[in-house]
Amino acid sequence: MPELPEVETICRILREGQPGIPSLLGKIIAGVQVLWPRTLANCSPDEFRERLIGQSIQVIDRRGKFLLFQLSPDTLMVHLRMSGDLLVEAVSTPLALHHRLTIDFQDGLRLSFNDARKFGRVWLSADPGEVLGSLGPEPLDPSFTALDLYQRLQTSHRQLKPLLLDQSFLAGLGNIYTDEALHLAHLHPLMPSNELTLSQAERLWRRIRQVLEEGIRRQGASIDWVYRGGDFQNYFRVYQRTGEPCPECGTPIQRLVVGQRGTHICPNCQVLQR
Repeated sequence: MPELPEVETICRILREGQPGIPSLLGKIIAGVQVLWPRTLANCSPDEFRERLIGQSIQVIDRRGKFLLFQLSPDTLMVHLRMSGDLLVEAVSTPLALHHRLTIDFQDGLRLSFNDARKFGRVWLSADPGEVLGSLGPEPLDPSFTALDLYQRLQTSHRQLKPLLLDQSFLAGLGNIYTDEALHLAHLHPLMPSNELTLSQAERLWRRIRQVLEEGIRRQGASIDWVYRGGDFQNYFRVYQRTGEPCPECGTPIQRLVVGQRGTHICPNCQVLQR
């Protein structure tokens, strides 16, 4: 599943453009095709089509793992889930096998939502808070401090990794960047969150921001056929490196299952205090 750095990379491409892909800002919607109705989370295909046509894209942003298209007056929200992707192509391009939704613009371009596994969802709402209101703070927001993280950790008795993956606790983290941040912070994923000291929470806060910023700088991680273009996978410290030496101490990386998620740790650097 694309995590914060991958979604942020897609957001910037759609907002700012890149060679061969123009920015979508200002483009006016001329047509809509809903090829898989269940892609729409909160409205019917007819309502979706009628509301979208004639609106223009004014802002493209991100909240957690959601892509946000602020229109006039609605907001279109996309969650890519396991295999979703957004493609900018000419209207004349034949529809690909897994296209679930297409939005045509007046200038002949098309934004296509491709999703092989059909888990991705799209919302259209005049009030984004209806969908995004339960999300936790953005870990890279300047207003989110180490003390904020410490205080939030103290309110829960949950194991550290499942809590960090909870989007209502902190928005945007997934399996990859949580494993990487916990390794850098020398914290075990099974540690109860309320047992972290202020010093440990500050270290975790720094490391979360470090791995997310590095992931964005490297345009995310390309680890399977779903997300493409980034190279952060070449700089993983522990994620999917089972049996390989820890970059800090040389101890073989171990794979655990935490909260039904594959988890990678160094058993020497990340000791669970009991």
